[in-house]
Amino acid sequence: MRWQAPLAATVTVAALTASLTTVVPAVATGSPGHSASCSRDARFLSFTDSLDKTTYAGQKVSGLSALNVTRPGHAVALVDNVQTSPARVFDLRISSKPTASVDGMTILRRPDGTPYTGADFDGEGLVVERGARTILATSEREPSIRRFRLSDGKQIGELPVPSRFQVAPAGQATGNATFESLAVSPDGLSLYAGMEGPLSPDGTDAEERGRNRIIRYAGLPGHAYKPVAQLAYKTDPGLSLVELAVVGRNQLVSMERTFVPDVGNTIRVFSVSTKHAPDVTKRESIADLPARDYVQKKLLFDLVDCPPSGAVAKQPQPNPLLDNVEALALGGYLPGGRRQLYLLSDDNDGPTQITRLYSLAVDLH
Repeated sequence: MRWQAPLAATVTVAALTASLTTVVPAVATGSPGHSASCSRDARFLSFTDSLDKTTYAGQKVSGLSALNVTRPGHAVALVDNVQTSPARVFDLRISSKPTASVDGMTILRRPDGTPYTGADFDGEGLVVERGARTILATSEREPSIRRFRLSDGKQIGELPVPSRFQVAPAGQATGNATFESLAVSPDGLSLYAGMEGPLSPDGTDAEERGRNRIIRYAGLPGHAYKPVAQLAYKTDPGLSLVELAVVGRNQLVSMERTFVPDVGNTIRVFSVSTKHAPDVTKRESIADLPARDYVQKKLLFDLVDCPPSGAVAKQPQPNPLLDNVEALALGGYLPGGRRQLYLLSDDNDGPTQITRLYSLAVDLH
């Protein structure tokens, strides 16, 4: 989802490798200083703005809305809907410091070989399929979950989406508030597609907490997945569900976000347990669902509580470290047993927002 302010993997397409990454002269890199704690469960490592306002192979490195770590030191990032430029994913080299650079790009193409563009593809969720040389990418316009080959970016499949999740009037979803997140289990057998906002029968409660749904799909990487369950998720007041990652059986990590003009962003990350959450597929509404039947979540950290670390904001923010964070990805384990966690902000191809990569160490218990 594009938040306007203040209005509001690793295969390169051969034809596009001639150009090199263009980097702005001044690059902000964070230093956490003496106190790097964001919370009891999260330690801030640093950030880098090295990708901000750069280009690769003639395309802007902007609008990055999803991130997937493919192996140590490598990740893939998905662009959302940057005007009429081609839909694309960038191959990134990253480190826990963090550092970030682009070393490849794949244009996402329709089955007939023509590129999707920002006019008809709003990429928000991303999964790189294990051993399949393919990716799954959500577009929140319809919404859809499409499969693309990484060798040439061509669409080779699409996952079924229950009809009620289509944007009204075709279904009960609100435009620009559908599949903002997509996550896969470590074994590749389960996918989780998270709704940014609620379906119309579900709505929000008296405190403006969204009653959202997460669809769980079952299948095999590179093959068919089908929806097998729906989970109920309640956001914090006024926030939207924008990202998911799978830790293991019955455990997810979620990220919620909002933006208030002249105030700034709120970015919160939670540990989520699905262990006792029932399947709510057959419920027309979850408005009267008991609290115990929602997935249970615990705040890992609020980004506003992390040390500014030398960050500079281009618009009002309660902490200059904050920006329009839309992507979250888990890395490997760090010394001491904590897990690497990356966040990535979407600059919406605008002058007052920043493409910023964050690195944290989190205790997922």
